[in-house]
Amino acid sequence: MALPPSTANWHWKNKNVTRWATEWFERELVAISISGDNEGEAVSITKVTEVDGDVELGQRKSKLITIYDCKLVLDWSGTASDGTEVKGSLTIPEVSHEVTLDRLSDYVYSWNLATSRSPAVETLFGIAKSRLPVALEAKFAEFPVALIEAHGKDLTVSADPSRAGTPAPSAGSTPVSAAASTSAPVQPKKAEPKTVNTKVVTVEATFQAAADDLYSLLTDEKRIPIWTRAPAQSVAQAGAEYSLFGGGVKGKYVSLTPREIVQTWALQSPTWPAGHTGTLTTTLEQSTDSTHVKLSLAGVPTGIEEEIKRNLEGYYIHGFKSIGYVELIQSERIYTPPKKSRAKRTAPVSQNSSSAPSYIPAVAIACLVLVAAFSIPYLSSASPSSK
Repeated sequence: MALPPSTANWHWKNKNVTRWATEWFERELVAISISGDNEGEAVSITKVTEVDGDVELGQRKSKLITIYDCKLVLDWSGTASDGTEVKGSLTIPEVSHEVTLDRLSDYVYSWNLATSRSPAVETLFGIAKSRLPVALEAKFAEFPVALIEAHGKDLTVSADPSRAGTPAPSAGSTPVSAAASTSAPVQPKKAEPKTVNTKVVTVEATFQAAADDLYSLLTDEKRIPIWTRAPAQSVAQAGAEYSLFGGGVKGKYVSLTPREIVQTWALQSPTWPAGHTGTLTTTLEQSTDSTHVKLSLAGVPTGIEEEIKRNLEGYYIHGFKSIGYVELIQSERIYTPPKKSRAKRTAPVSQNSSSAPSYIPAVAIACLVLVAAFSIPYLSSASPSSK
């Protein structure tokens, strides 16, 4: 039985489209060409020689997310004002979701000039360095849109197989009367809050990082998208609302200290009751070279504990690991019971005969020695008289 679209689109899906992305860059970037200020001056991208990195399209909580980080190496060429053919190369170490969409950093360009320098060549080289980046960044902005248009349909389950718009009413359909359209609206009944049985779900991990760094990663609006791969809203102060994973998780901060974050937490999911909120308490325990992170979510509706635990582990813990934070695996202590010395078992001896085995043989031997001592002289004296 197929899942309904609302549920099917909620789960995490990934599609690797690195090959498609390579072909897109190779095709689209070589179309870039600019002109200089003087007659005859022109510069263009002639070849994409390297695309190094991974490109994926993901779906999380019904939202499509572009995940990519590529290094590009390009060849460029142009014509100087004196007719000299100018050639060179350009390396862009990072073309990524974080740079293009989140604007967490600026593009970096590493230029190389292969043609012998002259005043005309230097002028064209300056034009290339000042104007090509603008054209390239405009093209980079088109990439995530093209990625979703080309592959989004492969991840999203539509309720309408034809993906058509709402059909117009047929000519034979009966129009709604004016009286019906102007009738007083029916007041909806207020839904009474339902009692939800809840549990507490806890996940823990230890990272080789400072507690202050992890605190910033969890609350700073500019740093949150680094590990969630989605837009976020966050003002780290009590009473302020926040939104993570592109609106997939919402709530308010209750209290914040450098070692503890308390916040209301509600998952925008068909399995999470509407209007219900939990309380997520995040504690950061700093040690010498690591920090122990504990996420404790109270108010999890009974029956979805495993789903929520997978979400906390996958989106928070794995999110930190995906951007390079090292998780330290705590080795479990194996209890080995002490070896018991095996005492020699002896037969139980009654109290009356407890000392008998120790002196009876000695007495018997002593009696035999005495009998022999008196018997030998007697036998010796009796032997001649009998003759």
